[in-house]
Amino acid sequence: MRRLEKIFKALADRNRIRILKMLEVKPMCVCEITEILGIAQSSVSRHLSILREAGFLIDEKDGLWVIYSLAGSTDDVLVSVITGLRRWGNSDTRIQRDREMVETVSREELCSKG
Repeated sequence: MRRLEKIFKALADRNRIRILKMLEVKPMCVCEITEILGIAQSSVSRHLSILREAGFLIDEKDGLWVIYSLAGSTDDVLVSVITGLRRWGNSDTRIQRDREMVETVSREELCSKG
C-alpha cells in the first residue's frame, strides 16, 4: 500500500506531470527543465527527487550535468501508469508547448560550464 501511495502522491502535482511528459521526448538536465517550467531550480530538483523516489525516473551523470530520464520498470503499477501517461494529456495546450520547447532547449546554452 505504501508503494501505491508514493506513486500516486508523485502524480498529484501539475509540474511533476509536466516533467514526465517532457521526459517522454528526451532525457533532460535540471537547467533545461527549469527553463521550460519557469520555476526555481530548487523546486525542480525537489520535484525530480519525488519522481525518482517513486520509481518514475533514473538519473545519470554526464560530465557536469545530471541527466534525468524515464525509468524502465518492471513494476506493474509503474508500467501501467507510464503507459497511460504516454496516451493522456497530449492534447493539453500546456503539455504541447512544453514538448515543443523540449525540442529547442539546450543545456549547453543554458547551463554554465563552470
